[in-house]
Amino acid sequence: MATKALASWAVNLSYSSLPPEVVRAAVASFYNYAGCAIGGSNHPTATKASTALAPFFGTSTSSILGSQGKQKADAQHAALINGIACHIHDYDDTHLETIIHPAGPVASALFAYAEVKRPVNGKDFILALVAGIEAECKCGLAVWPAHYDIGWHITSTTGSIGAAVAVGKLLNLSVEQMQHAIGIAATQVTGLREMFGSDTKSFHPGRAAQNGLLAAVLASKEYTSSLTALEAKRGWANVVDAKPHQLDKYMASLGKEWETAKNSFKPFPCGIVIHPVIDGCVQVRKDMQAAGANVEDIESIHAKVHHLVLELTGKRTPKDGLEAKFSVYHGGAIGLVFGKGTPSQYDDSVVVDPKVTSVRDKMTATADESIRADETIIEVKMKDGKTFQKHITHAIGSLEVPLTEDLLQTKFLDQAELVIGAEGAKKASERCWALESVDDVASIAEVL
Repeated sequence: MATKALASWAVNLSYSSLPPEVVRAAVASFYNYAGCAIGGSNHPTATKASTALAPFFGTSTSSILGSQGKQKADAQHAALINGIACHIHDYDDTHLETIIHPAGPVASALFAYAEVKRPVNGKDFILALVAGIEAECKCGLAVWPAHYDIGWHITSTTGSIGAAVAVGKLLNLSVEQMQHAIGIAATQVTGLREMFGSDTKSFHPGRAAQNGLLAAVLASKEYTSSLTALEAKRGWANVVDAKPHQLDKYMASLGKEWETAKNSFKPFPCGIVIHPVIDGCVQVRKDMQAAGANVEDIESIHAKVHHLVLELTGKRTPKDGLEAKFSVYHGGAIGLVFGKGTPSQYDDSVVVDPKVTSVRDKMTATADESIRADETIIEVKMKDGKTFQKHITHAIGSLEVPLTEDLLQTKFLDQAELVIGAEGAKKASERCWALESVDDVASIAEVL
């Protein structure tokens, strides 16, 4: 019984059973989450949501990140708003086997509830975070890839389950209560891929956080659901998957193969399948500069890519920053024009900049069955006949070429400084890295 297996494992999970590499990965996941949530907090998508919902905020218990504790809402709305903010720039973490962004739904719910329950120490927070990430990723693996292929946004459809397990862990739910929490979360399936490129894509992880928090709190007061919500004939897996699921297989691997340790961190704020192309174009630009060649002299650009690149990010003429996150052509162009890909390169004004669009229009991409998802071959032909080529075997940010701690810190600071200033960003960075040793996680919110 998959639901009971997950519930029992989560309830009995102890901090001492977490391998050191899992603890490190969990802290890094929270760190990256916090930076992304601060960085996205002043984006119009987040501010529109906050402004629209502010009249309905309840008791101000939980922080809206990016405000350094000055703006608060009830836990449900804080989880929603922070979940939206952390995903806006598409800069959040990624479990590469399922392309779930694990921390957003789980950490948004957990952090909001930790401020209600306070004090929650760092180790208890990490333990709950790991339980939630493992839950959502195991559920995702059980229905991947058919679930995603038919149109579900897997981050949110599994995220509500992960958030429920995480908050349920802090609530010290019994096994049966945890089963009910999983069921209440599972019935709140959220997220259609049709929404990609719009504000609503970011709504998905926010809503998943809100749904999971609601599920755990209801279950703590004996609210019931099906005890077999995941595996039942008309339960979650059979309804959201077009093919036979593998729940039993992946629930059996809980505590043996840690998905948290496989989490990766994005170097670029866009769909992860574009990363090899940006990486390749950045490197080609360096070769061009060394040879004295200019971007204006490019004749054509061609990329051989994994088939998902064109399926997920084939927008030829994005009209704004949100759409550009799903354009491999924009990704290639900014790599060649700017030599980098940060949130600034996805500003609406950059997307329509003639210098960018002229390069973008020269680019083509073809799917090649021999190319892996983190691989690409870039070829840039110049007007004088010279050719520059780069084969990216594993893109930066992949498990084989992970973001270093220094680069992850730079990413955090680059985002946070734009919202809370250089000194505030430095302080926030230090507090987040020290998560394991804090006595009250809620105290971190004061600097985020």
